Amino acid sequence: MLVKQAANVLELLEFFARTGTPATLAEIADALSWPRSSTFNLVGTLVDRGYLYEPRLKGGYFPSPKWLAMAQEVARADPLPDRLRDLTETIGIETGETTAISSISGLSVVFLHVRESRQPIRYSAEVGTTVPIHASSAGRAILAQMTAKERDSIYRKLQFERWSDTTPMSIRSIEDALRDARQRGWHESDSEYIPDLAGVSLPLAYGARNLSLVVAGPVSRCLSRRPQIAQTMRRAMEREGLNPDLPLLD
Repeated sequence: MLVKQAANVLELLEFFARTGTPATLAEIADALSWPRSSTFNLVGTLVDRGYLYEPRLKGGYFPSPKWLAMAQEVARADPLPDRLRDLTETIGIETGETTAISSISGLSVVFLHVRESRQPIRYSAEVGTTVPIHASSAGRAILAQMTAKERDSIYRKLQFERWSDTTPMSIRSIEDALRDARQRGWHESDSEYIPDLAGVSLPLAYGARNLSLVVAGPVSRCLSRRPQIAQTMRRAMEREGLNPDLPLLD
């Protein structure tokens, strides 16, 4: 479900992130194809709350430092430990592929930290990127850490959409993939959601948080290398004192 007012705030932030310059009401409305009245109301509300200001009188609006202050407070309350960021960097260097840490977000997983590959042809992802929890190795590495009851509560909400010939289209196919991963020692994917993308994931239990660690790249470069990538990930986790073994399925 999309809440239009919330989406508009995010779209406005993304607009300023792209342009990097103040913009008038007319420029914002034209760039985002918004009605002038809606633009006036939204900008006025954000100005009143201190989230937008005018660097120069009548020179256009721009986000205030309040956004950064709020984000820093949130980050301090729920930090991703430096050792996990360092782990992502190490694995990204050793595999040469995009490496990320993800967490559950509804029926998806969201990337909390990303180390993008330096190769010209790569999986391009960023913090905040989401992928379906059932149609991605990153998602299944989190599903596997849940109890059967917890997984069932997610399965009941899924709408099985076919993104490719390899997309899981039933609860049974997801559960089969989880059991296969348990025997194999890692979760893997092949173009299930994003065409020409192969991925390898391991569970990353940290405190009370069930995270997953994923390495992904083009099928042409990564599909046959998945066992080697998995071993690289496991060794790096073990060096950090983290358990790379897949949990038993409930």
